[in-house]
Amino acid sequence: MTEPTPAPDLSPAARLRRHALRETALQIALPVGLIALIIGAWQAAVMVWQIPAYILPGPNLVAKAMVDDWGILFAALLVTAKIMLVSLLLALVGGVGFAVFLIQSRWIEVTFYPIAVILQVTPIVAIAPLILIYTPTTQVALLICAFLVAFFPILSNMVQGLKSVDHNLLNLFDLYGASRWQRLWQLQLPAALPYFMTGLRIGGGLALIAAVVAEFAAGSAGAGSGLAFRLLEAQYRLHIPRLFAALLLLSALGVAIFAVTSFISWLSLHRWHESSLKREN
Repeated sequence: MTEPTPAPDLSPAARLRRHALRETALQIALPVGLIALIIGAWQAAVMVWQIPAYILPGPNLVAKAMVDDWGILFAALLVTAKIMLVSLLLALVGGVGFAVFLIQSRWIEVTFYPIAVILQVTPIVAIAPLILIYTPTTQVALLICAFLVAFFPILSNMVQGLKSVDHNLLNLFDLYGASRWQRLWQLQLPAALPYFMTGLRIGGGLALIAAVVAEFAAGSAGAGSGLAFRLLEAQYRLHIPRLFAALLLLSALGVAIFAVTSFISWLSLHRWHESSLKREN
């Protein structure tokens, strides 16, 4: 009887690849398994307690509504996504630009930063009616509301990042006679990148929330309306499966923007910053 051939020893690189694959598989399988468990428990609860569809529809009815009303829901999803993405882009440009302006002088920061704080702490629902009065279209009003909510997290994180540069490095740049522009471009902005990425992730989620809340406040309707109106429409008509389908699309959009911003953050930081470097267990 021949003895089994022992498995060859894997090289360190091969072991690392196998460990990375196993870790990636677990990162995918565990959340997917939990979501499947929640959906199964949801369906079982509806069947066991015979809950009416107008109170809590089962996942099967929600999926059916998603398929039947896909044309309406997808068009509304595109409207909401467009408002969110444009407002986030404007907030990125405005937040970074205003942060660079604020750090130029302590007196500039003291003078202008409270204005940004006032805009942040004022509830968007309270000022949305005023914005609707003074803007030419509802879409512009929704865009401004989403911009105002996403703007401050990016601004505050950028200001903190630009002010957190090591003073020894600043002194070194001054010693070599670097200009203010060189110090900003070659030192302060790279050092503030982790803070900017944090603001990006927060601002992306807040832009979506603000777009939905602003549409609730505006009460916009019609073919160019977003998912918020479809939620209200389904609620008024007691079409609860469609309401749940719209909620799922909003959640999927939020997860997608978080995943994209997290991936951008990882691409920017994973080679050098401590927050993204892999650590051995």
